[in-house]
Amino acid sequence: MSDSQRTNQKAAVRPPAPHRGLDEIDRRILDILQRDSDRAVSEIAEEVNLSSTPCWRRIRRLEETGIIKRRVALVDRKLMNVPMTIFIGIKAPRHEMSWLNSFRSLIEEIPEIVEAYRLTGETDYVVKVVVPDIETYDNVYKAMISKLEFSEINSSISMEEMKFTTAVPTGYL
Repeated sequence: MSDSQRTNQKAAVRPPAPHRGLDEIDRRILDILQRDSDRAVSEIAEEVNLSSTPCWRRIRRLEETGIIKRRVALVDRKLMNVPMTIFIGIKAPRHEMSWLNSFRSLIEEIPEIVEAYRLTGETDYVVKVVVPDIETYDNVYKAMISKLEFSEINSSISMEEMKFTTAVPTGYL
């Protein structure tokens, strides 16, 4: 296999980078910030072998381009008394923009719904709910069905959180 064939084969496996101009240092900075966004710029700079000012400029560029959307605090759900996670699979009664917009409004109104996704396949939507107990989940369920029509709702209670991360892989940049 020639060098050009190997290059073409690698290009076929890895999708093109959405943000040209990011290098290995940018990826390392992102990895560090995804683990701990409170790290001092001087610490990050030292870890990636830069001085503080160029490191700070890179972080600012990552923020300005939208790669870093925002920095947040991750709260311990058990200490906040919402240890139970429930995933709800939803089938819409009809596929219309008015129903979708009503659903978007509904999930925004319910603070226990912490994630929501529109899917392909048998299930139209999945939402992630965090609550202290099954009674509270029942109240969330009743609030949902009192405000919007559903064809089907299936709930699954998480028995164990096996992996949780907010970090996304940076190797595709």
